[in-house]
Amino acid sequence: MKIVTVVGARPQFIKCAQLSKELRKQAEEILVHTGQHYDYEMSKIFFDELSIPTPDYNLEVGSGSHGIQTGKILMGIEDVLIKEEPDFVLVFGDTNSTLAGALAASKLGIKVAHVEAGLRSYDRTMPEEINRVLTDHLSDLLFAPTKSAVANLKKEGITKGVHNSGDVTVDALEHARSIAMKKSTILDTLDLTSNGYLTLTMHRPANTDDHNRLRTIIGALGKTGYPIVFPAHPRTRNALKDSGLLERMPPNFRIIEPLGYVDLLRLMSEARCIVTDSGGIQKEAFLLGIRCVTLRENTEWTETLVDGRNTLVGANETRILNAINAPYSSKRSKVMPFGKLGAPSRIAKIMASQ
Repeated sequence: MKIVTVVGARPQFIKCAQLSKELRKQAEEILVHTGQHYDYEMSKIFFDELSIPTPDYNLEVGSGSHGIQTGKILMGIEDVLIKEEPDFVLVFGDTNSTLAGALAASKLGIKVAHVEAGLRSYDRTMPEEINRVLTDHLSDLLFAPTKSAVANLKKEGITKGVHNSGDVTVDALEHARSIAMKKSTILDTLDLTSNGYLTLTMHRPANTDDHNRLRTIIGALGKTGYPIVFPAHPRTRNALKDSGLLERMPPNFRIIEPLGYVDLLRLMSEARCIVTDSGGIQKEAFLLGIRCVTLRENTEWTETLVDGRNTLVGANETRILNAINAPYSSKRSKVMPFGKLGAPSRIAKIMASQ
């Protein structure tokens, strides 16, 4: 069996690291990097740190509007698929790379396998929601990470080829965390004390492109009394500059360059709280047992909204501060909805049996 695996963004690199190892025990894998994330801090460092195989193809599409980026990826992947003639195209999550890979495969009559199928925020203003819904309806194998994801697919009439595989992030995080605790010196480098700071990640256009919303979020976090360590995506840094905030950030903010996964994981693991608008980081915070405050009104990871482990606050100052300061009695929970270790092996075996 030949499988073309499509990756292009940080969350996909992380999931690919463990799954590729298992796939290559069962099949021939061709790895395609679309170049959706392309600079070292957002791309190559993940391949280096997590020992991901060197991509067989790099489409180098770079940045652009959703339409331009998706179109470039679609054209590039189509050429690869015509040349390689795979049995399956494997895609992850909900990025433009995900949708383009699924579209290119389906147009050529090639089967599609979707890892992280069935997630729904039910917010069609999010490009990611459009990507994940369309990809699920194009897929032949749907690897759902949770029971609720299976239920979401059933509501939409999708039952064939659905497997509750568990979440590959459980394995990826377990592997990467052991590396992070041994190798990362980020706390010493930044002179941070465990449980004495907050980690912030923010990149969604809903938060960065609306300058009033951005000012509210930054202003609220400036009142927390804790150091805010903020690895800023280049696009977010530009938004801070355009809004006039970059030169007058609250004094407790420490804006740093984007981090590799090992350093970011260590930074999150030792934080008092993680503040984010990222879907993947909500889940990682949950698995790490660190309180998460989410700068959105909805989430595709509804399983994280238990025991006060994740709170949706939008861009409301009062809700942000209340969530950060609320009592948090335990870093661990008996609720573990994302399955046990072994999802990559389970997925690889199912694909090999087709």
